Amino acid sequence: MNTASALTTDETSLSVRETVKALGAYVRPHRWAVALGLLCALAGAAGGLLQPLATKALVDRLASGETITGILVALTVLVLLGTAVEAFGAYVLERTAESVVLAARRTLAGRLMRLRIAEWERIPPGDLMSRVTSDTTLLRAVSTHAVVSAATGAVALVAAIVMMAYLDVVLLGVTLGVVVVVGGAVMLVMPRIARATERSQEAVGEISIVLERALGAFRTVKASGAEERESARVEAAAQRAWQHGVKSAKWEAVAGSADELAVQLAFLAVLGVGGARVASGEIPVSTLIAFLLYLFYLIEPVSKLIDAVTSYQEGAAAISRITQVERLSTEPTARRPARPSRPAAVQEPVSVRFEDVSFRYRPDQPYTHRQVSFEVPRTGMTAFVGPSGAGKSTVFALIERFYEATGGRVLVDGTDVQDWPLPGLRSAIGHVEQDAPVLAGTLRENLVFAAPEATDDDIRDVLARTRLDTLVERLPQGLDTLVGHRGSKLSGGERQRIALARALLRKPGLLLLDEATSQLDAVNELALRDVITELARETTVLVVAHRLSTVTGADRIVVMDGGHVRAVGTHEELVARDRLYARLAATQLLVPAP
Repeated sequence: MNTASALTTDETSLSVRETVKALGAYVRPHRWAVALGLLCALAGAAGGLLQPLATKALVDRLASGETITGILVALTVLVLLGTAVEAFGAYVLERTAESVVLAARRTLAGRLMRLRIAEWERIPPGDLMSRVTSDTTLLRAVSTHAVVSAATGAVALVAAIVMMAYLDVVLLGVTLGVVVVVGGAVMLVMPRIARATERSQEAVGEISIVLERALGAFRTVKASGAEERESARVEAAAQRAWQHGVKSAKWEAVAGSADELAVQLAFLAVLGVGGARVASGEIPVSTLIAFLLYLFYLIEPVSKLIDAVTSYQEGAAAISRITQVERLSTEPTARRPARPSRPAAVQEPVSVRFEDVSFRYRPDQPYTHRQVSFEVPRTGMTAFVGPSGAGKSTVFALIERFYEATGGRVLVDGTDVQDWPLPGLRSAIGHVEQDAPVLAGTLRENLVFAAPEATDDDIRDVLARTRLDTLVERLPQGLDTLVGHRGSKLSGGERQRIALARALLRKPGLLLLDEATSQLDAVNELALRDVITELARETTVLVVAHRLSTVTGADRIVVMDGGHVRAVGTHEELVARDRLYARLAATQLLVPAP
């Protein structure tokens, strides 16, 4: 199984009823525009429907020696008017189709931004991106053209059959016999188109996944000499997309040529039977001509019906993939009950308490936290140390509600995080992640990302505190300098300081630092350690650290191991009474080996 189909294999395909319901939800806001386009299409179809009768009248007048000027003028006006109405209707439908795609992309993008972290981690980003881009594009055809084509094709087909029955029932029977046989064969092809289209879209998603993987670690790819191997991965995914696309195109070509085949066979049959009826005097030659014109007129409505079914099969695959994204779990957006004390948007220090917290990332995985309990008072620095995998960073994830605790309670300022409105909870927190992500854009955009209302004075103060002022001075455009994709134009230490400055600009009541100085040189680390110590006097600071030298001055240190809290105390206390901490300190040459 390839990674592009990860979401598809977890979800079942939509039924016809579910697909139509989902499609209706996209079309409903534009129903009047679709109705106008349908009306224009029907008007154009009506004009074409009258032409064979006008031709019959023209032939009869020629046979009787009457003038045909009036009929020729009427036919010309009919053609011009029908063309203009159809052109206007086509514009309305194209505009509406683009509006449907815009609405779908806006909805999906908003939903992706609200996905729970657990959902985001299990699905390749490239697959999600392909659903927002290529899958939504397929909605264009099915949302408007398929609906209108099906309606106009059906109406025009019924109207043409009625007119043909009016002209000659025998010839109509011959025509319908041929059309039914060819149409039945076409219906057998439609499921193949649907399957090939869905697989093609999944393969396109796989291309996005492979490209995102390679471009996201571009330096690593080059340093490893893996360009050819990664190119081969993309080529293999593109080859699979091509194979399924060709297969879909093959069956679409079969379906698309069926209408012409049906009409051509019907023409030969009608010509033979009709010629015999004209020769026997059962019908006049003008009736045969008009019937043959209606026969060729059938090409358009039959073609529209086939196109509508084909578009539906393609669109159904896209709607299924889009709907799967819409069913992914998202974070709540509705406000929860207000906090009992002050408003959620606070900047004062807050306390943190874990009460017998248990947690695991998935039901089939072991517990990361097992009845973890500790308390952090307002202000001061609290450090979390321990071996890798002890559950230190998970503490931060549970505080910010990136994940929900499996058991126990996480309290911020005395209130369970479940009772905080998410925007209020996170607005009180500044978070510096372990990999210190920097977004593409300017340095200024990155600094104010979490605090767009920050003033120039706020920015200057934070730049000085994080020692970024010298960086800004040497950049060609200062704060307006582009930092490159994921901050590729910056060093690791610069990215880390930018992430810290971004968090400080928020003036949070709770500051979470996950290895926030791991990539800094000794001079900058010492300077920022002083900044953090100063911050701890006015806010609550929680630090995850592997380098104990950065936290020896912390007010309290929480030692974690195997998902448990082993001990809590100061550096001196823990060296004296906790064997694990003493061993870690000795390993880092902070104390003599025990």
